[in-house]
Amino acid sequence: MANLFGWLMTFFFLVSLLSIIGYQLICFADLEFDYINPYDSAARINMTVMPEFVIQAVFCLVCLTTGHSFMFFMSLPNLYYNFRLYVRREHLVDVTEIFNQLNWEKKQRLIKLGYLVTLLVVSLVWLILAVGNDNY
Repeated sequence: MANLFGWLMTFFFLVSLLSIIGYQLICFADLEFDYINPYDSAARINMTVMPEFVIQAVFCLVCLTTGHSFMFFMSLPNLYYNFRLYVRREHLVDVTEIFNQLNWEKKQRLIKLGYLVTLLVVSLVWLILAVGNDNY
């Protein structure tokens, strides 16, 4: 039962990360189509960056403590990239440069989205296997 609970936790962490990245992509799309001004878009995106980093770190910690080493090693590159962005102070979107960096920021979020979808699929497979192998 503990293994099933661990996989459920990783699943919900991944879903929350996917929703945060999706929200950021929607904010960039709204900015690109001129539905929102740059200041509001940057404020909304910057408000979600630190929760994304914290959830990613907690996700790695949960994978490590529950013994899901494969998922832990798969999620380490994203955690390292987020840590490197934070240390270099490149994690926030600059209001004055948002239009110049729009394509790069969207591409970065789309790569993260694809990476997290891959992790979600792997997590779902392991979750289904845990449900099937769990002895009650």
